[in-house]
Amino acid sequence: MRHLLPALLAAAFSAAAPAQVAGLNVLASGAPGDEVATPQVRAQLLAYAPQGVPVGAEAAEAANAARRPVWLGLRLEHQPHWHTYWKNPGDSGLPTKLEWTLPPGVRAGEIQWPLPQRLPLGPLVNYGYEGTVLLPVPLTITPEFEPGPAAEAMEVRLHASWLVCKQECIPQEGDFAIRLPLRGSSALNGAAFEQALGRLPADLPSGGQTATLSSDGQRLQMRISGLPASVQGQPLQWFPETGDIVAAAVSPAREGAALTPATWSQKWEGDVWTASLPVADTRLESPAALPLLLAAADGQSWRAHAEVQGQWPAVQPPDGVSPQMAAALQEGAAASALSPAPSPAGAAAVPASVFFFALLGALLGGMVLNLMPCVFPVLAIKVIGFARHGDNLRAQRAGGLAYTAGVVLSFVLLGGLMLALRAAGAQLGWGFQLQSPLVIALLAALFAVLGLNLAGVFEFGQFLPSRVASLQAENPVIDSFLSGVLAVAVASPCTAPFMGASLGLAIGLPAAQALAIFAALGLGMALPYLAASWLPALARCLPRPGAWMEVFKKFMAFPMFATATWLLWVLGQQSGINGAAALLMILVALAMLLWALGLQGRARIGLAAFAAAALIGLLAGIGPNVTHLEESAAATGNAASAGSRWQPWSDAAVQAALSEGHPVFIDYTAAWCVTCQYNKKTTLASQQVLDAFDAAGVRTFRADWTRRDPVISAHLQSLGRSGVPTYVLQAKGRAPQVFSEVIGVDEILAGLKALEAAP
Repeated sequence: MRHLLPALLAAAFSAAAPAQVAGLNVLASGAPGDEVATPQVRAQLLAYAPQGVPVGAEAAEAANAARRPVWLGLRLEHQPHWHTYWKNPGDSGLPTKLEWTLPPGVRAGEIQWPLPQRLPLGPLVNYGYEGTVLLPVPLTITPEFEPGPAAEAMEVRLHASWLVCKQECIPQEGDFAIRLPLRGSSALNGAAFEQALGRLPADLPSGGQTATLSSDGQRLQMRISGLPASVQGQPLQWFPETGDIVAAAVSPAREGAALTPATWSQKWEGDVWTASLPVADTRLESPAALPLLLAAADGQSWRAHAEVQGQWPAVQPPDGVSPQMAAALQEGAAASALSPAPSPAGAAAVPASVFFFALLGALLGGMVLNLMPCVFPVLAIKVIGFARHGDNLRAQRAGGLAYTAGVVLSFVLLGGLMLALRAAGAQLGWGFQLQSPLVIALLAALFAVLGLNLAGVFEFGQFLPSRVASLQAENPVIDSFLSGVLAVAVASPCTAPFMGASLGLAIGLPAAQALAIFAALGLGMALPYLAASWLPALARCLPRPGAWMEVFKKFMAFPMFATATWLLWVLGQQSGINGAAALLMILVALAMLLWALGLQGRARIGLAAFAAAALIGLLAGIGPNVTHLEESAAATGNAASAGSRWQPWSDAAVQAALSEGHPVFIDYTAAWCVTCQYNKKTTLASQQVLDAFDAAGVRTFRADWTRRDPVISAHLQSLGRSGVPTYVLQAKGRAPQVFSEVIGVDEILAGLKALEAAP
């Protein structure tokens, strides 16, 4: 029945390691325009070129370029009480980022940041913008810009990302496009640009600005000269452009009171503004200069570049997170910024006792894996195989050994592939092969074919060569071996209890120990079947062979079709509705071809040829839609509304919630993980759990691992896990609680109670 399994499974496993794809939380769908709107922010790309875009000789003249300015800018209109962040966000948050796509010969400058506001939030102080703000960016047009004689406009594209916050924080991003006329004017938004540029901080004369460290390195004594006489004697606000150097959440000291780490003071010494500012306790850098903005009450502002005098104390990195990881996460967690996974060959071995318990956990986890819904469709093949052997104890034992060999070998090969890819720098975890649309499609086709075979639509022996068709009769153990391979292919996305810790440990062990854990996992999964095949008492519990087998065989076709349907849904999460529809049409053509090949007489040739032509045409015409990664609804809707209970996960949003004093619960999940979906519809949807979350002020996040995401992979590894589901409850200053894979209501309530009881 499964003579096509080797080819299909080999193709599936070989396709399990495609190039990494970084999913984007794009808010705009379709072709980019000049505006993106969310419930919190309206973002618009604006241009200002009152005399057009200089080209050729005009661009070559610096004076001419100065007389013909070209500006772009992102205008953010915030809903009331929402804000985005300045270049130094303060105690929490992330600055807005602009990534330009420009024609050759055109360069974008840095954002000309307007003066921010102080945004106090509980014990924190952030720097950012409310209301409406325009972030101007100058364009430099060089002589290399050659648009061509027929060109009428210059096209500019922008990918922008921002973090918008009120009491909760939502990472958002969008794509924009705009065309600037080469010969006409782009002055419609001139007033907005002139106003924004007129309010930019003015640079103070160089020299005369110092920041002197105190002897203990805990305070900076600022001396700023060159300020206008009109503001001398007035109190000024200050904003450090470099983050985590000067403490943000500080208040002015009362007159005559001693300074503390939470207070600061200012005074004028003639025409020199002086201040004593506390150094941030989160400082990780020791800069030689401190750029600082000063602002008067009337909105005037100036930029000082103070030279640091004195010796910075040595800094210690924060516990638990390497500076490389922290920087990578703060930069948006781009895959290229993450440190490569350590090579298993160079990993350190663990003590024998730890390794023993890891093997035991893998063995028990493999046994429990048989109860996971992922494996249920394969039970049809196993039960029919048992019943077919009847009282033939020798055949049963041979089948049990072959099935065990297929399971163990497949686990070792799959684990070895994962370890090899991680050693090459890929951020992967358990179930990584189902992050590939091609693997999903091949498995869906495999289960559809098996379902058609079980339903009696065709028999492989009808159209396979007689030598191949007789292979099953001559070597029945091959069926058992291949059913073991199939069981692993389907079970691999599941993580059963006891498995998580063992798999998390395995990815950091030397190759020999890691592969031993994968082998123990396979042995545990095959152990019940192996025991039944070698213990006659268990085998005798099954009915004797008879007519019931044919009925049972056809009945078990439906779990196969149900699995194919589930895989179609998973594919839809990755390739969109077009990809799922394309695969469905291909499966229909494949089913027609298999049916036609099972016919007799002349009709077989004609119908089979027609079906084969239709299948080939569909593969060529719409086949690419199956593997084309499309922005999913989950990604498009990543900027969830403020009222949404489950927010899309990002490290920035989690850290913002923790900084505000809220505990967080993170659901690491994937569409292809059946256990994840079961937990989501049961325990995590329980009103008792949701009410407990609300009572404890818990913010809930979902980290979607349906597509390959190196940032989520890195976080899972830091938790000692390598797959989903993984559930974490965390509060500021406390170690995260990691729950079991099949999570229960009582387990979550106990975790919340322990969180409240902690000091």
